[in-house]
Amino acid sequence: MSEAAQKLFSGRVEFLKSAPALEFLPDPTVPEIAFAGRSNVGKSSLINAFTGRRAIARTSVTPGRTQELNFFEIGDPTLFRLVDMPGYGYAKAPKDVVKKWRFLINDYLRGRTVLKRTLVLIDSRHGIKPVDHEILEMLDEAAVSYAIVLTKGDKVKASDLAKVQDKTAEAIRKRPAAYPEIFTTSSEKHLGIDDLRQFVLSSIES
Repeated sequence: MSEAAQKLFSGRVEFLKSAPALEFLPDPTVPEIAFAGRSNVGKSSLINAFTGRRAIARTSVTPGRTQELNFFEIGDPTLFRLVDMPGYGYAKAPKDVVKKWRFLINDYLRGRTVLKRTLVLIDSRHGIKPVDHEILEMLDEAAVSYAIVLTKGDKVKASDLAKVQDKTAEAIRKRPAAYPEIFTTSSEKHLGIDDLRQFVLSSIES
């Protein structure tokens, strides 16, 4: 990791606010990078590893806990914001809650001019599920550039991981808004975190 990136992530990282609806979004003054993924994909753990903080994003054993867009500011002055999106695909969530999440995510993706890229988290143990294809479809339709991030890469045998990587690459090959490179990570082992940081920094500069 570059010295500049190392300095950035060892510096100011602060929770800004939660937005349960569009009217609560912060002013679009700096670039934003969104983290999306189905419930229990390891999103909070990855955000903690990505920011170099132990608990800036709450981890919960209760899937579907995050029901708002959570904004975190990186840098002093703020260089960019990280956006923790509500987990999707949680079967036990009430239908009206799921509908509310869907509208919030869809409206944010379509209307946020400072959104530079969305990182879609996929569990390495399972690969892309039908519910993941729904969010990819939403991103394609909104013309929002996104990259696939495989989580929990340390929980899978190398041979199985390679198969998931190949299947994932095949699944996104024809998707218009997908970035071709796939990032494989482990929050526990810090696998792929530096590469992901460099990618995010290059994304906000583009």
